[in-house]
Amino acid sequence: MDKGPPPSNMPPRYNIAPTQSVHFAHKDSDGHLMVDYGRWWLVPFFAKELPKAAMFNARIETVDTSGAFREPFKSARCLIPADGYFEWTTSAEDGKKDPWLFQMPEAKGFSLAGLWAHNDKLNVTSCTIITAPATPKISAIHDRMPVILDPATYDEWLDTDIKGDDAKALLRSQHSNDELEFHRVGRGVNSSRYDGTDTKMPIINSQ
Repeated sequence: MDKGPPPSNMPPRYNIAPTQSVHFAHKDSDGHLMVDYGRWWLVPFFAKELPKAAMFNARIETVDTSGAFREPFKSARCLIPADGYFEWTTSAEDGKKDPWLFQMPEAKGFSLAGLWAHNDKLNVTSCTIITAPATPKISAIHDRMPVILDPATYDEWLDTDIKGDDAKALLRSQHSNDELEFHRVGRGVNSSRYDGTDTKMPIINSQ
């Protein structure tokens, strides 16, 4: 009988914002899976200072050609574990941001396709999440969505012998996932300083 994965010893976190640190998994130089910890906002290996341009997402359309993401796409791909993510809409009533939580059915955990880097000059380990155009279901809230990988493809994604068009095709085959469910949550999420355990609680009567 499959007992499932062992429990994680990572403390739960409920509201992670860009530039904060996250756990991610990748292969080491010997091909063994390892868990690392780094800044969610990629700092390219060649950067001489922390980048001011947004580097927390890499677009699937240009991930293999962009100067910041091209090399990690070839040789430093990773999995970023999560059990949900937030997007925002603007309220017609007061003009403020309303957060929405996206999760898989039964809040099942998943892994996002990501890239990582280590910058020796700045001694910074970092990562970014790959995004794609949203499916029609998701586009009601946001026009982009993270690429959520099928567990059956984890090894392929981390295998850097798979390159170029083959790696890109793997990404494109994954992102049209319509299992995601979403609901409104409280505006406390809007502050990156807020990490309360109620960030997943739905707003009553929201649609």
